[in-house]
Amino acid sequence: MNRAGATADFAVIGGGIVGVTVALDLLRRFPGASVIVLEKENAPGLHASGRNSGVLHAGFYYTADSLKARFCRDGNRELRTYCEAKALPLNRCGKLVVAPNADELDSLRELLRRGRANGVELEEVTAADARRIEPRAKTHEAALFSPTTATVDPQAVLRALIADLVAEGGEYRLGAPVLKRAEGGLLTPAGLLSAGYVVNAAGLHADRVAHWYGFGEEYTILPFKGLYLYSEEPPGAFRTNIYPVPNLKNPFLGVHFTVTVEGRAKIGPTAVPALWREQYGGAKGFHPREMARLMATEAGLLLRAGFDFRGLALEETRKRSRRWLVHLAAELAEGVRPGDYRRWGPPGIRAQLLNVRERRLVMDFLMEGDERSFHILNAVSPAFTCSLPFARYVGEEIARRLG
Repeated sequence: MNRAGATADFAVIGGGIVGVTVALDLLRRFPGASVIVLEKENAPGLHASGRNSGVLHAGFYYTADSLKARFCRDGNRELRTYCEAKALPLNRCGKLVVAPNADELDSLRELLRRGRANGVELEEVTAADARRIEPRAKTHEAALFSPTTATVDPQAVLRALIADLVAEGGEYRLGAPVLKRAEGGLLTPAGLLSAGYVVNAAGLHADRVAHWYGFGEEYTILPFKGLYLYSEEPPGAFRTNIYPVPNLKNPFLGVHFTVTVEGRAKIGPTAVPALWREQYGGAKGFHPREMARLMATEAGLLLRAGFDFRGLALEETRKRSRRWLVHLAAELAEGVRPGDYRRWGPPGIRAQLLNVRERRLVMDFLMEGDERSFHILNAVSPAFTCSLPFARYVGEEIARRLG
């Protein structure tokens, strides 16, 4: 364990939920193979896998031809079953999608159409029905109810999956950053790790790792910082998650109410362009060169982009105001008081892939690879929900490349 010069059949860079579930699939798919997961931090779940909302999405936002639609429905079911089998915290609270005005009803029906096309359990309800599900919900004429949406403790789920990995013969190595690609493997602070096959699940740094191998050269990660405001109301003040009808052209779902696994409510998130990839707080992780590159990229997007980056950035930056965030949340529910929302939760960073040549955000999962390495370039929300079926897909793609 943790020895210099170690040899692995498969080395997975990144110990979040995607890296761990892919490693588990490889162990099961290639009996007898040695699999090592390399996590650069000294504890698991310090990035997206431990900082996400904890929502298990149902899968009705995405078009039927997307990988997200393909994996979200099944991932929701499999992770709910997994949590029950492992006695992990699970809140089967469901989700209401509400329409603030008549202009949103067509978009609401589009979500219903997508849900049915994806085989997702989804109910169209009247405003009165919505209030019976959640007495505080505000909607115009109609809403959608998703009974399979749930919330979990992301850290607990990740720890359980890591325990499975180790129990099945895999290795999960903490404090093992990969410094660069080296002849025959990967260079780490402990020395050279010889690896027969490399899987890149590095999240915020996936583009950098891919570039070492000549993949993803037209892509870069554009980080967005997300924050939630936590309610001081007691558990049970809200029965279910309440979401607005999203702008389906954007990757974000808008300010919403999430009922945590403990039954408390939070509102958010923000999605403010970050100044560096790990800008969680203070100057930790600050890299002047990286900030300059990101600012240049974002300045270019302000001038010309294949989407409304200027409008998106202004809208999201405005949400850094606690009062404005509460105002937006109050459009979805009754009795929302600013005094109940004073505490910001820990920030998360969304690793959003940008196609630099086309100046557009990549909205679906994106992978590239060959017979030596495989690179998960874009695994944004709902990657946590999708992780189990997505990992099987990645395993199939790797097996196909290995012949």
